[in-house]
Amino acid sequence: MNHDDEHDFFNRLEADMAADPSPDSGADVVDLDKARSARTGSADLAPDPTPDASADSIPEPSGDPSVTVMVDQPTPAAAGPGYLGRLMGARRRDVVPVWLLSTAELKTAASWVARHYAHAVGYHVLRSPVYAVRLTFQAPAGAARFIGGAMRWVADREGEPVRLAAVRREDAADYLKLSRQRDGRVRLRTLVTVLSMFVGLGAALAIYVLAPGWLQALSVGAVLMALGFNGRQADAPVIHRAVELPKAMKLTSDIVLRALGALGIPAINQAQSKGKEGFEFTAPITRDGPGWRAEGNLPYGVTVTDIIERRDRLASGLRRPLGCVWPEAVPDEHTGHLVLWVGDQDMNKAKQPAWPLLKAGSVDLFKPVDFSTDQRGRWVGLTFMYIAGIIGAIPRMGKTFLLRLFALIAALDPRAELHTYDLKGTGDLDPVGEAVAHRHRAGEEDEDIEYAIADMREIREELRRRAKVIRSLPRDICPESKVTSELASKPSLGLHPIIICVDECQVWFEHPEYGKEFEAICTDLVKRGPATGIVLLLATQRPDAKSLPTGISANAGVRLCMKVMDHTANDMVLGTGAHKRGVRATMFAWADKGIAYFVGDGSDARIIRSVYVDAPTAERIALRARRTREAAGTLSGHALGEVFEPDTTASSTLLADVLAVIPEKEAKVWNETVVERLAELRPEVYGEWAQMSGEEQTAHLTAVLKPYGISVGQVGRRIDSKFTNKRGIKRADIANAVAERNRDRDAG
Repeated sequence: MNHDDEHDFFNRLEADMAADPSPDSGADVVDLDKARSARTGSADLAPDPTPDASADSIPEPSGDPSVTVMVDQPTPAAAGPGYLGRLMGARRRDVVPVWLLSTAELKTAASWVARHYAHAVGYHVLRSPVYAVRLTFQAPAGAARFIGGAMRWVADREGEPVRLAAVRREDAADYLKLSRQRDGRVRLRTLVTVLSMFVGLGAALAIYVLAPGWLQALSVGAVLMALGFNGRQADAPVIHRAVELPKAMKLTSDIVLRALGALGIPAINQAQSKGKEGFEFTAPITRDGPGWRAEGNLPYGVTVTDIIERRDRLASGLRRPLGCVWPEAVPDEHTGHLVLWVGDQDMNKAKQPAWPLLKAGSVDLFKPVDFSTDQRGRWVGLTFMYIAGIIGAIPRMGKTFLLRLFALIAALDPRAELHTYDLKGTGDLDPVGEAVAHRHRAGEEDEDIEYAIADMREIREELRRRAKVIRSLPRDICPESKVTSELASKPSLGLHPIIICVDECQVWFEHPEYGKEFEAICTDLVKRGPATGIVLLLATQRPDAKSLPTGISANAGVRLCMKVMDHTANDMVLGTGAHKRGVRATMFAWADKGIAYFVGDGSDARIIRSVYVDAPTAERIALRARRTREAAGTLSGHALGEVFEPDTTASSTLLADVLAVIPEKEAKVWNETVVERLAELRPEVYGEWAQMSGEEQTAHLTAVLKPYGISVGQVGRRIDSKFTNKRGIKRADIANAVAERNRDRDAG
């Protein structure tokens, strides 16, 4: 019980005793003075004066049930932050709106306004002859209306109902007074009309005699237009609207509270039933871009996730389309702090601003590049370097279009080397791949997979080479041990960006022969590739553990998830627990094509709408990128017509070669020994392996055998009376892997 409850209790007790003072009521008599003394004493308990008392000490219960124990101790005036402390922790709102501080947003807004009025002026100028003809035909009706109105004004017809009312009342005095007033008005108005006619006729005669022809035509036209305008019909306007502006209801606190009350959340309904609002507004409802923004605190125990789950009900309560209503959580606030943005138009129907790179320009992949807009129509960018990305969605939601957009952006950096793989086989990536890609393939046939695995092996070797180059660079040139834009611009170092775009990546990881090797290489690229300038972008319509291995999905820094059907797919793309936190791509509608949750690049989850670039436009952009690369001399590989012949010898004979260099009597052997023997067996294939150091040989053989399920362990040898342990393999494991592969081939 708190102090307020105690005061209410004693006040009620005093009122009851005053109302019924009878001693025969059967109630106990309470000494109020003693009760008040006990209450005051319990509320003002002095702290333990002993020097070893601490703030964390807990008083022992006395065991006396008559002693009142206060749960909430009285708070001293100095407790909590003072006024200065509260000022230091205060959140200051922007003096100048954010869109005014952004040059890009200001230019976008100014261009939209300019285009709006330019369109309106052009629309009406083109139709001005039609307007003139309409007004000319309406001029007789306008003249008749003008003459009739003038005659009614002169005759004082507006006072006639009052005079008739006096006649009906048979009030002679009022009628005579009104008649005298009418006579005076008629005389004055007749005089004004006659004078106006003489002045008008004189002015017309003067213009006819003295004015030049253009002034006469202008005067006659002005009179005709004025009479035509006066003769217009209410249901047939002469001038039509050039632009139909969307009509959206202003968001008010009453509308927000009504919508929240319709969600069926008990805590909100209980608060509103007691006369409270059920939502605490922490800021005024304001315009925020093309929509309204409301912000506040939900009741205790209600989270923003509860609101997001009922987004369709919220849209119904607001009487707005579902694509206009976007409840969001604030990352640096508690989970009950809601930001509700209500747009004027459905997000999937609102017109996007023109993409800056659509017709001209190049990019630097080390800097943010705009590729989408948020709900408010503001540009959202992505820094493509130092990331690995995943795009997930059900079919027909724009996943491939977004991946192709990323490939186009990479193509506009002439330093970037593109590797594009369309495993769906429909040619969606051909506009980029055929024009600028170093390696490109469309399809999932055996030759396509062999082409891809050979390319990925080369990229893995390139990753290792780059790591050595970066390690060898002086600290003043490469202080952060990663590729920078300056280093990428030096051809001698070979650290240019490498962008790998794979559509329907599940085809790789589910392949019966190379699936494990694809997984191992891609996992390595996701983990170590970003620092060396290698970016892997994967897209899949089946975001599950088999189609998107956990080692890849858990380490990808950028995730984009369009509509998915369940929370499992949602969390595979956006991260474990995203669905519980309210980041739910399951709420997108079928019409929300190109709309996705975007996580990564230094920002929390946000909803974006990607730029739409169709195939013909993609071809034009890719050709522009090709011309830039030709001028820079960076066009290579497939784009130049070079034929890439995959060398699958090492893959097809690796296990057999390892088995051949290990005698049957040798059950275990060190990795570095196997590498040296392989180099002797096939120098043209394994010669480079032998040039590595012992540790590198061990790690390399471990990596190439891992996709086949070959485990590596400690192998002991006694050399010169000294026992030495090194990493090695068992011959039995190699023999079993070869036998299993042969059985699979025979079954196929």
